[in-house]
Amino acid sequence: MIIVKTVQTKKDKKAFATFPIKLYKGNPYYVPSMRSDELNTFNEKKNVNLKGSKYKGFLAYKDGELVGRIMAIIVSSDSVSETEQYVRFSRLECINDLEVFKALLGAVENYGKSQGANFIHGPWGFNDQDREGMLTEGFDRRSTYATNYYYPYFHENVEKLGFKDESKWVERSFTIPKEPYDRIIALAERIKKRYNLIDVADTLEINEIIKRYGLKLLSCVNEAYGGLDGYVPLNDEAKKSVIDSFGIIVNTRYISILVDENDDVAAFGICLPSICNAMIKSRGKLFPTGFIGVLKSIKKPKELEMALIGVNAKYKNSGLNAVVISRIMKNVIADGIEFIESNPMLETNYNIQQQWKFAENEIIKKRQTYKKEIGSLLEFYK
Repeated sequence: MIIVKTVQTKKDKKAFATFPIKLYKGNPYYVPSMRSDELNTFNEKKNVNLKGSKYKGFLAYKDGELVGRIMAIIVSSDSVSETEQYVRFSRLECINDLEVFKALLGAVENYGKSQGANFIHGPWGFNDQDREGMLTEGFDRRSTYATNYYYPYFHENVEKLGFKDESKWVERSFTIPKEPYDRIIALAERIKKRYNLIDVADTLEINEIIKRYGLKLLSCVNEAYGGLDGYVPLNDEAKKSVIDSFGIIVNTRYISILVDENDDVAAFGICLPSICNAMIKSRGKLFPTGFIGVLKSIKKPKELEMALIGVNAKYKNSGLNAVVISRIMKNVIADGIEFIESNPMLETNYNIQQQWKFAENEIIKKRQTYKKEIGSLLEFYK
């Protein structure tokens, strides 16, 4: 017998936070989130994304044993039209049992219907800085820190329940050249002079960059990524939360922040040192000793994850992306970085896909979201 209950108590919240560790125990490709972030999923004082959103968490039990979790999210700007309101499913983790999938997704449908939603889709998070997309290829590859791993049965069971393809992403690995591309470096210098730009990552420490340009950079993110599938703009509070989360793992060697004569962010690129191995070893716990491995990964990384790249609309088609990439790659080669992997890139984001044509790379993973009209799972849930 399957029972789905709403997350309410402190015990429920802990069970919700720790279930993925149990589900993926022994899987070398799964990278846990920071345990503190998971434990604060439903804490409005710690998780600023909860403010302004409607949400509910669910736990599934089969014969008294915890077998799955899921979260329903309705964000204010997540609507296609006035008549098509969406509920997102997020943080879906469960055993390979179609009836458990039905029960959990049915709980989200039921909640969505109570809030006036007509469609369910996911996995989406609260915004684009949250984890999104379900793995459909690349099950023998370790996840990045910013993405979720999924067993193959996840997308298979979701498709069996009538969900159809929605947004699709690819993830790439990059061959690191032995020497910088001279033509790219020369082009980058010409473009910087043409637009009177400076790269503040050349001279400022990360704390000063965050203080002076953090909010401006994330405003540029909103501008660069606005209009893409499922993108939810970051408000000021969410921007500060993102800065707090990622500021501690940024190494200025692998970022580029181009600033114009008005001290505005013209373009940016951020590669993050991979902390995956440290997170796996500590099972997502920073304390008492997990932070040591994280600090080592940040200071002397061997692997990087491409996090963000964008150009202010004012400088569209100006080639600033080449300037950004040039600085980062020069330091990557000098520091002996062994592996670079991208985080998900939307297949429909033509500009992002095109800019990597000059670099030797391969697609190593694919992921996507799914969508269906609310209705077919409600009866089961009742």
